[in-house]
Amino acid sequence: MSKKVILLTNLGSPNSFQVRDVRKYLREFLMDKRVIDLPFLSRWLLVNGIIAPFRAPRSAKKYKTIWTKEGSPLIVLTQKLVEKVAHATGLSTYMCMRYGSPSPKVAFEKIVSENPNVEEVVLFPLYPHYAMSSYETAVEHVKQWWQRGNYNFKLTVVEPFYNHPLYIKALAETIKPFLEDEYDHLLFSYHGVPERHILKSDPTGQHCLKTEDCCRQPSGAHKYCYRHQVFETTRLVVRQLQIPDNKYSVSFQSRLGNDKWLGPATADVLSQLPMRGVKNLLVVTPAFVSDCLETLEEIRQEGRETFLSAGGEKYQHIPCLNLDDTWVNTIAKLI
Repeated sequence: MSKKVILLTNLGSPNSFQVRDVRKYLREFLMDKRVIDLPFLSRWLLVNGIIAPFRAPRSAKKYKTIWTKEGSPLIVLTQKLVEKVAHATGLSTYMCMRYGSPSPKVAFEKIVSENPNVEEVVLFPLYPHYAMSSYETAVEHVKQWWQRGNYNFKLTVVEPFYNHPLYIKALAETIKPFLEDEYDHLLFSYHGVPERHILKSDPTGQHCLKTEDCCRQPSGAHKYCYRHQVFETTRLVVRQLQIPDNKYSVSFQSRLGNDKWLGPATADVLSQLPMRGVKNLLVVTPAFVSDCLETLEEIRQEGRETFLSAGGEKYQHIPCLNLDDTWVNTIAKLI
């Protein structure tokens, strides 16, 4: 019976690739005010009247291409990660999802049932970088269920680890084997966010996106700036692997809607690189620690097709950290 237990939290996934389950998942995901930050009525009409009905069938087809016999890759990988973290730490370890199942409520009930003397739950968000639509919403969601349950145990939250030496080492070590063969370019593709999210998260109200080099200028805003943090992750990994400046770049994927998002867009970069002489491309997706729809379908499948159709010759998506032992040990040490 552990007095201290670990709770991993990740994005979530539909229960199946059937349209009805994907539609339900999309509604929960997109109705999150930290994802689509519009007034409730406008958000409800947009999600339920336009996005979910039309996007669900297309998304269902995409989920079907990555679904395994065990289920959703993200759910399966997180379940296996729970087992490995428990083994590495010697602590009871559980998981919950921001959207879908299992919910924080289910996780907390299981924790209390199996650990009646629990005094502390350490929440480890599986997001290296701070963003209101990922790390922040996941943490706040868990906190709300913790407060509603009036539990006796303390809830401790692990902060974003985008620049932690152990995380950088783990990420670099997963990339390194792919650099041993000849390659032209390494693309760091991060999940995109609207620029207004960056501005909303700026506690100073006067730093983010005000100048071209704002992410390189010291500021208290960096603690909450997704753009700064992904650039810093890239800088540290590139330095550790000694990758020349002309052999890597950063882009942002998974856009939704017509608002201005962080750029350049990954799809645009993939179609332009062959025209710049890049024929042999590596792509890594460090915003995700577990392979999922955005990495397996959007980058590994669609990205490959875009690059090769534009004249590229060789394309390799580098898997996420997933169940890598160095990554598991990193989680154990961060906790």
